[in-house]
Amino acid sequence: KMGTTIRFWKVAMRPGKPLIFGVIKGIPVFGLPGNPVSSMVSFEIFVRPVILKMLGQKNNDGKKEMEAVAEEDIKKKRGFRYFLRANTRWYQGRYLTRTTGPQGSGILKSMALANSLIILPEDEEFIEKGRMVKVRFLD
Repeated sequence: KMGTTIRFWKVAMRPGKPLIFGVIKGIPVFGLPGNPVSSMVSFEIFVRPVILKMLGQKNNDGKKEMEAVAEEDIKKKRGFRYFLRANTRWYQGRYLTRTTGPQGSGILKSMALANSLIILPEDEEFIEKGRMVKVRFLD
């Protein structure tokens, strides 16, 4: 219809697909994935920043991103940005992080135990224990 703009982006992330975003009559519309964890992660990464911007918060969705030391080896599939549920803590002058266990998109326990997300870039397949990784705090 006239006045309706819908844009589609292919999002190569895990968990978090399929995700749809559009603008209908000037109103942003999101379609979130059906798996609970995928939906929660997509909300944190895409929807929360839009809502906060609409409320007047400038250039920041209120979530702190830091570098942390990975406390375990992590394998992932190349070509996808991963957002792994994690527990990150301050210990002896630095942040340490580890996943909250199995990372399936339907495993709610992994999200309930998480205080952060480990963000891994698309071009990597293996992150060694002891390496610095980016984490995004959820609280």
